[in-house]
Amino acid sequence: MRHITSADNPRFRALLKLHESSRERRKAGLSLLDGVHLVSTYVERVGAPEDLVINASHAEEPEVATILRGPLAGEPIVLSDALFRQLSSVSTPTGVIAAVRTPRPQGIPGSPGPCVLLEDLQDPGNLGSILRSAAAAGVEEIYLSRKCVQAWSPRVLRAGMGAHFSVRIYEDVDLEAFTAAYRGRVFAAAADGGTPYYEADLAGRTALLFGNEGAGLTRELRDRAHAAISIPMPGGVESLNVAAAAAVCLFERVRQMAQKG
Repeated sequence: MRHITSADNPRFRALLKLHESSRERRKAGLSLLDGVHLVSTYVERVGAPEDLVINASHAEEPEVATILRGPLAGEPIVLSDALFRQLSSVSTPTGVIAAVRTPRPQGIPGSPGPCVLLEDLQDPGNLGSILRSAAAAGVEEIYLSRKCVQAWSPRVLRAGMGAHFSVRIYEDVDLEAFTAAYRGRVFAAAADGGTPYYEADLAGRTALLFGNEGAGLTRELRDRAHAAISIPMPGGVESLNVAAAAAVCLFERVRQMAQKG
């Protein structure tokens, strides 16, 4: 391993640019994974990271040592606590950061399967939670509109807890064109006026459509859906958080599929 102690080191400066700039990450085609869990999940499901950074004070910890014994694309670097904190996006760093090639599907498949469609989500935590719920529910295709928060931002990656590597994420998608061509049923989540979600047939080739946290779905996109579904709330709450609503619908789909065998 190579020890770096100077903030002027070119390799450190390149990593700092990735940490500070989403534009730089998109340009380089790289994402930063911060933490043992994320890095371990990537190594297990994808392979060797492009770059591996270790916090000097965590280098001897068993979880970090396990990562170091795995596949590596190059020589890991060890940073002092002060330098490592400049790269970390969490208040209590866990000791390892990896720069990885951002997974990009080649293109929208000709016949998409069961999927989640997200229009203009802005909160990174919501997107990460939805990715996690979709992965847990076995829905592997996620389509994001052009105005959605960037799926591979550090905050979305943290909230996703490794789910990014269990699903295929398509960004900058024209959802109106997608729904028009979709060879299945599209259900638009609505705050009111829809069929109760448990009465809709969500099994099979189904697209679940969710809108912006404040504005919901645009009228144009909602009208493209085959039906609107809603979650009855006898407690009198006006609406559910979009991530919670997505989880309810996704696992209702799991229940219905189990019933059908």
